[in-house]
Amino acid sequence: MAEDVLPPCPECKSEFTYPMDSLMVCPECAHEWNPDDEKETGLVVKDSNGNLLIDGDSVTVIKNLPVKGMPKPIKSGTKVKNIRLTEGDHNIKCRIDGFGSMELKSEFVKKA
Repeated sequence: MAEDVLPPCPECKSEFTYPMDSLMVCPECAHEWNPDDEKETGLVVKDSNGNLLIDGDSVTVIKNLPVKGMPKPIKSGTKVKNIRLTEGDHNIKCRIDGFGSMELKSEFVKKA
């Protein structure tokens, strides 16, 4: 496992995990887990370029997206941090500054 690409905590989604022997440890919730034992959830979400997305990734919007009830669209190039993947048509849950919590389709983003 590369030191610069540590997985987020599966319990609290914290990005501040660290390795300890063969385990990963979360300093925020004290959860310990073996990253080799993690089971694949079956949820596979890819961005517009075919890159695999995971919870906690940052993505960039690739086209202007109109938002119902808002006077302006989400502009192309807007960076969205700490996404959550979900089942369904709009498979990314996120929070965008100036717009609040919303769901996006993965076909309109690329991995940052």
